[in-house]
Amino acid sequence: MAGHSQFKNIMHRKGRQDAARAKLFAKLAREITVSVRNGLPDPEMNARLRLAIQAARAENMPKDNIERAIKKAAGADTEAYEAIRYEGYGPGGVAIIVEALSNNRNRTGGAVRAVFSKQGGNLGATGAVAHMFAHVGEIAYPAAAASGDAMLEAAIEAGAEDVVSSESGHEIYTTVDSLRDVAKALEGKFGEPRKAALVWKPKNTVAIDDEKGEQMIGLLETLNENDDVQNVYANFEMSDAVVAKMTA
Repeated sequence: MAGHSQFKNIMHRKGRQDAARAKLFAKLAREITVSVRNGLPDPEMNARLRLAIQAARAENMPKDNIERAIKKAAGADTEAYEAIRYEGYGPGGVAIIVEALSNNRNRTGGAVRAVFSKQGGNLGATGAVAHMFAHVGEIAYPAAAASGDAMLEAAIEAGAEDVVSSESGHEIYTTVDSLRDVAKALEGKFGEPRKAALVWKPKNTVAIDDEKGEQMIGLLETLNENDDVQNVYANFEMSDAVVAKMTA
């Protein structure tokens, strides 16, 4: 299992405290706000907004919060946020991509650079590691949504590129341009997915030992604690023993 997925599973198993959940909702609301500002307030006419709303629902964000974020974005006093991508290396030579939405590039850049430096990594220039990842659409369903064969057949028919099924669920991968169409087709058969988003999928992964694995989780956790950071991706794999230790 790739490091990004392992990290997400660790955070899910730990459970989110109220403060962490409030921070997550703030990030989801920011993505909704930016989606509206860059398009229309109607999710049927704004693919990015539709994906942002799906992501919010998947995290059980209250409907009122979602509607409030959309209405706020339609107002003239909404802050302008800039999408920024940072790239670098973590412990063990692991490649990392950080996506942020910020209203102050200098503040965010300084904070991200400090995390890399303090956590045993180093920040590089934009493009330093992007070639190690594929920018793709990802649609996720729980394992109970369908059998592996049924999901594979439906996904291929809908135009998906790849499907990975396991006991933890189904991950369907698409091209960037076909994500919306594939997601809508699968939604018609299996209901709303728990995730539908553009992601950076590692082309290859780097195996790291237990010590480096713990360091990587610490780096990813610290990055995710930053209010401006929306998503973090990394191309590592670590042992089940470290995952078990981190979720104990």
